[in-house]
Amino acid sequence: MKRFFTNPMMTPEYDWWWGKRFKDSFPSLSQENTRLIEEYLQVIPFELEIVKQDFENKSSELKKRTEKLEEEKIQLGLDIDVQKLEAEKMRKEKTRLMKTWTF
Repeated sequence: MKRFFTNPMMTPEYDWWWGKRFKDSFPSLSQENTRLIEEYLQVIPFELEIVKQDFENKSSELKKRTEKLEEEKIQLGLDIDVQKLEAEKMRKEKTRLMKTWTF
């Protein structure tokens, strides 16, 4: 906006009127749409940090799965040992019965 001056002296009323008119031409900011300065200054993590976090999460998941599989392996090993002992008992019982039934 250009001001047109015909007289270098302006009255205070004209100066007030011009300032009000000039300020009214700009929209004022509402408090509802303003954000805190902290929100503008939030740090965006680098891609390397994101990849590192993903790797750590995946690594911890795999560690948990590995521990679970180790526990299952131990349990299955114990089951096999129990079955071997039962099979050995049955074999001994069979041989004992075969000796008693022989003529």
